[in-house]
Amino acid sequence: MKQKTWPYKSCSHQFTGLPFINKPNKKSTKDRQTRQLNFTSKSSSSSSSSFLSSSKCKEPDFSSLPYDVLARIASSFSLPNLQSASLVCRGWRDALRPLREAMLFLKWGKRFKHGRGGVKPNLKKALDSFLKGAARGSTMAMVDAGLIYWEMGKKEEGIAWYRKAAELGNPAGQCNLGISYLQADPSNAKEAIDWLYQASVAGSVRAQYQLALCWHQGRVLHQNLQEAARWYLRAAEGGYVRAMYNTSLCYASGQGLVQSHRLARKWMKKAADRGHSKAQFEHGLGLFSVSYQYIPFFHSKVL
Repeated sequence: MKQKTWPYKSCSHQFTGLPFINKPNKKSTKDRQTRQLNFTSKSSSSSSSSFLSSSKCKEPDFSSLPYDVLARIASSFSLPNLQSASLVCRGWRDALRPLREAMLFLKWGKRFKHGRGGVKPNLKKALDSFLKGAARGSTMAMVDAGLIYWEMGKKEEGIAWYRKAAELGNPAGQCNLGISYLQADPSNAKEAIDWLYQASVAGSVRAQYQLALCWHQGRVLHQNLQEAARWYLRAAEGGYVRAMYNTSLCYASGQGLVQSHRLARKWMKKAADRGHSKAQFEHGLGLFSVSYQYIPFFHSKVL
């Protein structure tokens, strides 16, 4: 049987014989060396110049970003993120100055609202501080201003500030706007669901819970227990206590999720550990039972 000892031409490079080495002259060796030196110096200089030019081309010009675009992007930034962004270049530092000032007004607004930092609670001063921060472009200040207006009974003003924050991409503003439409303006129920969905996708656990309630109760949306359970679970994994309790009920009843008493116990305990009163009661009852199985009934009135 014949075996291949060397690969064919199609498989690898062709082997060639080496020429005999003649003893070179001194002149020819010197000429060759000078030619090699010239070639290497030229190639190194050309490669370094090409590298520099390519690096210059790839280097982005941050200062060319329009101020209004930058302010819109950074409107939801926290103070540490604003401080980091202000160090990028001089243009960004100047453009983000109003938002840095807004953070100070936001801080004082929270102090006046909750009576922190040696300051007495003063809702009027808190609102004034939030409005000053909102005027400088902070979406967080817009949400807080809208919340105070809502608590004062001025729902239209509150919704207006929620909308401004929502349109700038703030998840809390989107969530509050959706809930406000559901409570105060049922005619905008479909728009409310759209805002809740945007906030849910952005990671707002409160919006995820509210969206789950809409699917579960059949408000605006057709009742869908699987979608409700999916959003309950996402909100529970994000740390929302009420969603933990409802997720436990979903696992216990097997509606919307595959029935699992182990997972039902897990989420009921988590909700109880975080202070949910009903979860504490049901978890306590479960500790006395041998099987520790919750009643497989999906509550029509969820929290």
